[in-house]
Amino acid sequence: MNEVFEKLLKSKFRTKFFLDDKMSQYVLEKGIKKIENDAKDLVSKRIAPKYIPNDGRQTPFKHHPVFIAQHATATCCRKCINKWHKFGLNYELTAIEQDYIVQLIMSWIKNNLN
Repeated sequence: MNEVFEKLLKSKFRTKFFLDDKMSQYVLEKGIKKIENDAKDLVSKRIAPKYIPNDGRQTPFKHHPVFIAQHATATCCRKCINKWHKFGLNYELTAIEQDYIVQLIMSWIKNNLN
């Protein structure tokens, strides 16, 4: 994952995302396990399906730390995942691919807590 984060650090767009005090506090109050469960749920429902009718627009830019982390890690939509992580389009993501995405999101969140 270090290689992925080094690559993402070169993107002006990806590096503008951060957890503000409110989002950091939310993570601390809810706990890492709850946030990880949210990430698994969001990835399985919004990213993993074979067909996503609103791909490219399904992940908000705020309101949950997982959403922010998805934009920071280029796991916000299948197009970004294809570009940055080389997962194909138009197929259902495997459990291993979903786990990779969740681990990437959670690593970013843990590293960005204020």
